[in-house]
Amino acid sequence: MNKILIIGSVWPEPNSSAAGVRMLQLIQLFLSHKWNITFASTASECEHMHDIESLGVKKATILINNNSFDDFLLPLQPNIVLFDRFMTEEQFGWRVSKQLPEALKILNTEDLHSLRKSRQELFKNKKEFNFFDVKKSDITKREIASIYRCDQSLIISDTEIDILKTEFEIPQNIVYYLPFLLDPIHIESKKNWPSYEDRNHFITIGNFRHEPNWDSVLYLKETIWPLIKKELPTAELHIYGAYPPPKATQLHNEKQGFLIKGWTKDSKEVMKKAKVCLAPLRFGAGIKGKLAEAMLCGTPSITTQIGSEGMLNHDTDWNGFIKDNPEEFAKAAVTLYNNKNIWYQAQQNGIEIINTRFNKDNLSTPFIKSIESIQKNLDNHRASNFIGSMLQYHTMRSTEFMSRWIEEKNKNN
Repeated sequence: MNKILIIGSVWPEPNSSAAGVRMLQLIQLFLSHKWNITFASTASECEHMHDIESLGVKKATILINNNSFDDFLLPLQPNIVLFDRFMTEEQFGWRVSKQLPEALKILNTEDLHSLRKSRQELFKNKKEFNFFDVKKSDITKREIASIYRCDQSLIISDTEIDILKTEFEIPQNIVYYLPFLLDPIHIESKKNWPSYEDRNHFITIGNFRHEPNWDSVLYLKETIWPLIKKELPTAELHIYGAYPPPKATQLHNEKQGFLIKGWTKDSKEVMKKAKVCLAPLRFGAGIKGKLAEAMLCGTPSITTQIGSEGMLNHDTDWNGFIKDNPEEFAKAAVTLYNNKNIWYQAQQNGIEIINTRFNKDNLSTPFIKSIESIQKNLDNHRASNFIGSMLQYHTMRSTEFMSRWIEEKNKNN
C-alpha cells in the first residue's frame, strides 16, 4: 500500500475554489486505491476548509524554514510526496530529497501559475500576450525548475501540456495530463435538473481572492451587465464567491439587479436555479471549475476564449457561446436566455464535454498506472531527466543554506 504525504499551501476548500475541488478529487482517488494519506500545510485552519479527517485523511500542521519538518517526515516515511503548487516544492522539496531520496515526488500545478500571472500583467499593461515576456518572468523560471525537479507534474489543461512541450521543451515523461475527474452525466442525473421554464436569472461564481474572478466581476458591472439589463430589464445577476471584500459588497445594487451574494455552502444548488452562467474571464490559466460545474448542473454558459481553454473537444460545440467582445458577449447572453431551443442544445453540448473530456472512469486508472510505472523504474526515470538532476543538485545547496540561515535567524529573534 502506498503511503502519500500531500503538502498543501492551503487546506482544501472545495466550496470556495476549483483548486479545492481538484485536491478533493485527488484525495478521493487515492483513498479509492486504499492509500494511506497525510495532508500537511503551513496555513491556518479556516471556516470553509473541508473536513478531510472524516474521509480518513490525517492532518498535520508544519512549519517553513524549520527542521521540525525533518522530525515529522522521518517517522512518517511516505513513499510518495505530492506538492500542491510549485511554491511548496520550493519550500519542502529539498528536505524531502535529503531525508527520503527514494520517495516519488509529484507536483500538482493546479494551473500554470506563471502563465496566469504573465497574462494578468500583460493585460493590465495593455500589452499583447507573448511568450517572450512569459519566459522573462522570475516566476516562470521558478515554476519550470520545480517541474524539472519532480518525478511527475500533473497538468490540468492540454493547452498547458502543449505550451510546456513546445515553448519550454519539457520532456514528455515528467508531465502528465490530468484534468478534472468528474462523474459522467447520465439520464438519472438530468432528472434532478430544473427545466428551462423553472430557472431564472444569471449567475457568476468564483473566489474573490482570485484575481481573474475579481476582474470579471468588475467587467460585468461596468461593461457587460448594463448591455444585458437593457434588453432584459427584469433579469438579475447573482454573484457568488468566497471571501468578498468590502470593495465587492459595495457593488451590490438592487435597482440594477446586480446582487453580491457572497459565499454559498452549496454552489451546485444555486447554479441549478440559474438560467445562464456568465464567465467573462480576460486572463487566467488552467481549466475553470465554475464552467465545469455549470455543465454538471445543466446550466448553459457564456465565456471567453480564455474561459473555455482546455475544455473544448475539436468536434464539440460549447455549452453556450464563446465571445471575447463585450457587445457580442451580451448579445449572446440575451439570445441564450430567451431561446429555449438554443438553451437545450447548449445544455446537451455541456453533457458531451463532461462525458468525453472529464470522465473520471476513463482518466483514473491510466494515472495510477503511470505512478506505478515510475515507481518500478525510478532510477532510470530520474537518469533520463538530467536537467532535473542538475537543478536538484544546485537547489539542495542554495535553498538549503538559505533556509538554514533563516532558521538560525528566527532562533535569535
